[in-house]
Amino acid sequence: MIRYLILASVALAPHLFAQQIGTNQVQSKDGTYSMTVKSQLVTEAVVVKDKSGKFIPNLTANDFTITEDGAPQKIRIFEHESLPIDAQPLPKQPQEDEKIRIYKKLSRTSYSQSAKYKDKRLIAMYFDMTAMTPDDQLRALQSAEKFIRTQMTSADMVSILRYSGGSVDVLLDFSDERNKMLSILGTMIVGEGQNNTEGVEDSSSADVGAAFGQDSGEFNIFNTDRQLSALQTASNMLGAMSEKKTLLYFASGLRLNGNDNQAQLHATVEAAVKAGVSFWPIDARGLVASAPLGDATQGSPGNEGVYSGAAAQASNDRFQQSQDTLYALAADTGGKAFFDNNDLNAGIVRAQHAVSDYYLIGYYTTNTAQNGAFRKINISVAGTLNASLDYRRGYYANKEFGKFNGTEKEHQLEDALALGDPITELTIGMELNYFQLNRAEYFVPLTVKIPGHELALAKKFSKEHTVIDFVCEIKDEIGGNTVTNLRDNVDVKLSDATAAELSKRPIEYSTGFTLLPGRYSIKFLARDDETGRIGTYQTSFVIPNLNKETTRLAISSVVLSNQRVDPKAALYNTMKGKDQAKNDAVNPLVNAQGKLIPSVTRVFRSDRDLEILLQAYQGVLPADRTASRSPIIAYVTLLHDGKKSMETQAVKVEPLAENRLGTTPITMKVSLAGLAPGEYDAQVTVLDPGSNRIATWRGAMAVAP
Repeated sequence: MIRYLILASVALAPHLFAQQIGTNQVQSKDGTYSMTVKSQLVTEAVVVKDKSGKFIPNLTANDFTITEDGAPQKIRIFEHESLPIDAQPLPKQPQEDEKIRIYKKLSRTSYSQSAKYKDKRLIAMYFDMTAMTPDDQLRALQSAEKFIRTQMTSADMVSILRYSGGSVDVLLDFSDERNKMLSILGTMIVGEGQNNTEGVEDSSSADVGAAFGQDSGEFNIFNTDRQLSALQTASNMLGAMSEKKTLLYFASGLRLNGNDNQAQLHATVEAAVKAGVSFWPIDARGLVASAPLGDATQGSPGNEGVYSGAAAQASNDRFQQSQDTLYALAADTGGKAFFDNNDLNAGIVRAQHAVSDYYLIGYYTTNTAQNGAFRKINISVAGTLNASLDYRRGYYANKEFGKFNGTEKEHQLEDALALGDPITELTIGMELNYFQLNRAEYFVPLTVKIPGHELALAKKFSKEHTVIDFVCEIKDEIGGNTVTNLRDNVDVKLSDATAAELSKRPIEYSTGFTLLPGRYSIKFLARDDETGRIGTYQTSFVIPNLNKETTRLAISSVVLSNQRVDPKAALYNTMKGKDQAKNDAVNPLVNAQGKLIPSVTRVFRSDRDLEILLQAYQGVLPADRTASRSPIIAYVTLLHDGKKSMETQAVKVEPLAENRLGTTPITMKVSLAGLAPGEYDAQVTVLDPGSNRIATWRGAMAVAP
C-alpha cells in the first residue's frame, strides 16, 4: 500500500461535488470581520419531592437558585416535564400490522432536540450484541418486544441502538410508532457480533491441548475498551437533547481486566453524566445455575484446579466481576442494574417507572473556560420545607482541542469512527476505482480531496505546515467484518508560495488496497490536527467478479483526470525504495509518464487535455493456446443535453504480452478546446473484434471556463 499527498491543480466546484459528505463554509470577503462567542448551555433535570415522597408541582423558575462552583447562575430555560407513570398503554395494533417483518432501509437519523420530546419519557434500548450469547440475544429481543406490545404507554418514546463490534448503529430514532419498533426488533440477527466475544484464561478455562499462542486476556483488554467506548459514543449522541434519557443496556455482563479498562470506564461514565443519560443495565443471562466445572458450551478444564476447587471459584469470580461492572455503570449514572431474574421485561418496566415528573432547568454558565475541569452544581428551592432534590451534582466542562492530551485525541478519533452518522466539519470528496490484478485480487486506488481553505496552518521552525490525521476502515458489508484499515498522520511542510496557494486549491490524498470481489462499506476520516475539526466520508461499493463476465467485454473502472505527477516529487510518501517500486508496479495509475491523479470533482478546464485511463480484460486463453488475442478498439464520446458534442478517433491498443488475463491498458487524451462551459456526459466505448464483445461506460463531468 502506498499513499501520496499533493496539492491538486484544479479548483473545487461545490455544485458537482456529488460524492462528498459535508458542506463548505462560505469564505469571508476582504474587509469583513468575524466575531466568535463561546458559550455553554448547561441543563439539569431536577426532581423535587416532599417528605412523603410525592412530586411537588407548580414551581416556577423564581423558586430555584443555582450556583456553579459557588457562582450564582441565571436560569434561561425552565420547563415542567409531566410524565405520569400510570399512563394508559397504547392500544393494541391490528394483527396485520404485526406481519411487517423487514425494513429494507433502517433509519439512521441523528438525534436532535425538538418540541416533540416535551412531556415524553425517552427510553433508548441499546443491544450490545458482542456481549451476549445467541440465547441471551433472543431473550433480550423478546423482552423488548413484550414491553413495546403490552407495556409501552403514550408518554413513552423509544429508540433502538445496536453495537455489533463496529459502529454504534441507530436503527430507530426516538419514536412512538410500535410497528417500526417491532419490525426492527424482528429483523435483528440473532448471533450477530459473536466473533467479538472475549476468551477466558483462568483455572476454569477449557483444555486446548497445550496449544501455544497469545494470552487471550491481552485481547480482552481491547474488547472491553471497545464495548465501553461504544457505550460512550451512544451517550454523546443522546446528549444532543436536554431531557432526561434512560439507556437500557442489554448485555450478558461486562468484565473489566484488572485496572487496564479503568480509564475507558471513567470516560464512559463521564460522558453519560455530562449528557444526562442514566444507564439501566439488564443482565440478559437471567438467573443462572452454573455447573462447577463449566457447561457444555466449552471443553472441560484440564488443570489441577478441577481437584482443588480453583476452577469452580474462578468461574464464580468471573461471573461476579461481569455483574460488578454493570452495577458500577448504573450506580455512577443514576440508574439501577437488573440481575438474576429471568423476567427481563420487569427490568424495563422498573426503568420506565423510575422517570416521572421533573423540572428541566437550563443556564449559560458564566465560566467560559474550556478546560475540561469538573464543576460543582448546587440547586436549592426557596420556601419549600423538607424538600428533597434529585439532580446531577456536577459536570465536566467542554475542552478545547488544543488542550487535549494524546489519549484524548485518540478517543476523539475512535468516537468519530464509531458514529453511525457522518461528521461534516471538514468537506471530504472521495473516488474509488478497481483494477484486476489476477484471477482473484483487485487493486483499489482511493483518492480523497479536502479543500485547502478549510485547513489551518501552523508555524514550525519559521515555516508553515499543516498536520492531518487519516483513518480508513473497510468492512465486508455482508459479514460486517473489518477487511482492512489504514491509520496515517501527515505533516505537510509548505513553502511560502505553496502556503499561499493552499487557500485556493484542495489537497489530495491517495492510497490503495488489494481486495477480493464482494460488497464493501468504507468509512474514511480526516482530522485537522491544528483545530481538531473532523470530516468523515462513508459509502458502500462493489468489486465485481469480472471472471464471470461472459456476454460483455470485461473492463475496469474508468478514471478521468487532467493531472500527472512524478511519484518521487509527491509531498509525502510512506514507502521508499523497493517497497515503493513494488507498489508502483501493481498500481495502474503509475506508468513511465508519472502518476495519474483522478479528478474527484470531475471538473476540467478547457485549456487542458482530459486524460482517460481504463483496462480491458479479454480473459484466459485455452490451455492449448491455439487462440490469439486481437487488439482492443476504444473511443470517447462527449454528450451535452443528450446530443453528441464531439467524438474522438478510435484507438487500437495491443494486449500486454504474456498476461494471463489478457489485460489491455487503455489511455486516451481528449482535447477540450472549443467546448462550451457546462455539464457533459463522457461515454467510453471499448470493442473486442476477436470475440465480438463490447463494453460501454458513462459518467458525468463538467467543463469550466
